[in-house]
Amino acid sequence: MTAELVRGQNHTLPQTRLEIRISAGAPVVAGATLGDEHGTVHGVERIAHPGSPQLPGLEVSRQAAAEHRLAVDLDALPEGVHRVTVLLALPLEAGGPARFGAVAAPFVAVTGLEGAEIATFTLTGLDSESAVAALELYRRHGAWKVRAVGQGYAGGLAAMLADQGVDRAAELAGSIQEAVARGLARSVSPPPPRTPEGDRVRHPARPAPAQGGGQPPAGQPPVGQPPVGAPAARQPEPPAAVPSGPIDYAHPRRQSAAPPPPPPAAPPAGPGQPAQPVAGDATGWSMDERLYNQIWGMFEDLARATAAYRSAVDFAESRMDQELERTLSDPRSRIGGAGDLAREQARAKRDELTGRAREALDRDLAQLTAESAVVEPALPAPYAGWDNPVWHAYRVPMEIPMALRIGDLHLPESAALRIPLLVRLPLERGIWIDSGRTASEAAALTDGDQLHRLAMESAVLHAARLLAVYPAGEFSVHVIDPAGSASAALAPLVRSGVLAGPPASGAGGVSSVLAQLTRRVDLVQMAIRAGAADSLPPDLDPAEQLLIVNDFPHGFDDRAVNQLRYLADEGPSVGVHLLMVADREDASAFGPVLDPLWRSLLRITPVADDHLADPWVGHAWTYEPLTTPPGSRVLELVLDRVAAARRGGPR
Repeated sequence: MTAELVRGQNHTLPQTRLEIRISAGAPVVAGATLGDEHGTVHGVERIAHPGSPQLPGLEVSRQAAAEHRLAVDLDALPEGVHRVTVLLALPLEAGGPARFGAVAAPFVAVTGLEGAEIATFTLTGLDSESAVAALELYRRHGAWKVRAVGQGYAGGLAAMLADQGVDRAAELAGSIQEAVARGLARSVSPPPPRTPEGDRVRHPARPAPAQGGGQPPAGQPPVGQPPVGAPAARQPEPPAAVPSGPIDYAHPRRQSAAPPPPPPAAPPAGPGQPAQPVAGDATGWSMDERLYNQIWGMFEDLARATAAYRSAVDFAESRMDQELERTLSDPRSRIGGAGDLAREQARAKRDELTGRAREALDRDLAQLTAESAVVEPALPAPYAGWDNPVWHAYRVPMEIPMALRIGDLHLPESAALRIPLLVRLPLERGIWIDSGRTASEAAALTDGDQLHRLAMESAVLHAARLLAVYPAGEFSVHVIDPAGSASAALAPLVRSGVLAGPPASGAGGVSSVLAQLTRRVDLVQMAIRAGAADSLPPDLDPAEQLLIVNDFPHGFDDRAVNQLRYLADEGPSVGVHLLMVADREDASAFGPVLDPLWRSLLRITPVADDHLADPWVGHAWTYEPLTTPPGSRVLELVLDRVAAARRGGPR
């Protein structure tokens, strides 16, 4: 059965040797890019286009045409390729259409070699765009899927290539259009068959084209690349090919080469079943780095799957409305059995489309849930929740981890599936725990005093996690509690002796702590600018600093407010971080003066709240704060070990 995809929807591919057939209302340029797990394309040698139509496992048309056939062999793609993106662009020819809105909607079909359609996608809704990423084939847990993308670019081919991380995209786009203008229209043949032993049947090489960048004959790979389908010895990538995804591989303790590939996925549970999930199924130099990348991959998959479901439901509702409108526009069908039958058919089609979309979503959710069940027990302490047994075996680390978990994220369609929310370390911005009443159901059921108490308890838990993931003596915590109202929540930090000093109270205490940290920021900044980092005063604490502020702005005068804003803006770059518990309504007297402060901080809540917006797909993610299990003493255990390590005791 053919899967009729809508934008954002995906479908599992049952085979790896495919054709991608394209039909458009006018001649279009067809190409494809080979990206890593983040979609980044590392160099022009991983782009198939009319001027360079052949890559290992991929061949595209040499010219603009109204119909194309692209040949793909996923098993023969270069090592490290996780994503194949099919691109369409309008040729720059005189008198031709300049935007896709002026031509019929392109149609793309993924088929087997025998011609049977696996998935189709009609690229509707395009207007001023002159280039579009039509669909992508991507690898997840060793299995390949196809996703309908339909992302258009009004900036044309150059903007589309630049969005995938291609250097000198405008120059490459110009050379592609020149190659289109020179060549002749044709389509490529499917990949050659394999022998029973699995090797390619080698056909006689065609002569190289006279123009087009000196491409090798068909059947032969470009210089330096293995033959299509042949295993290649793994070669280290040069520094210029380092992926530019969410991980910065320029870390001083890491090599300047591409990370090793993920471990092989577990075999499928049975025929037609997806591969079994494996913890660490992502690239990275260490297991922690692989888990970090895997968690972000799960986040992206859940976002895309949910977006596809919502888009499909909206499409089904819109289609039903259009059919009902056509029915009601004819006076003859408004009454009698014909009108009732048309309405029933429209609703039945809507229910069918919605049901199919829900089935696809449920399949994706089941796979992600299985992956989460494997990943969660394997997480190290910085990535783990307080209920993970890894905390009971906690030992003070010798180095700073990549990231820290500060909560969980989920969506309404899959409330039981939680994705860890990780922030990179050192913190790049401060954190604001909103103790005010929000529009969430959980906040509506909680009174104001309890919200403030929960917010301060959450701040203590975050401070404890930061203390626990840093090496002994490399992280200090200061507290400003102007009215002393948070003594109960702060008790675990005070009793364990992990604070840099007693919680500051009153106007004098607020002024003293702010002056101390402001001085530190000033001195470190001056030392860095002067290149004299080794000449800092001996009384300056070199450790990272965290300032917990309770009940802001109570106890703060104008000078203190300005100092706090200064710490929020300048502190993170020199190791001074802010963790603020505040209700924005309490600070309304300051007016817009504090708007930059609120914007500079990452806002989280002490109860579940769907305030974290995802501009990529438009979701509002629900944030769930981390809590310790009822009756557990894990917090005291961790803080005692942190304190013992600071005193020079066992870690």
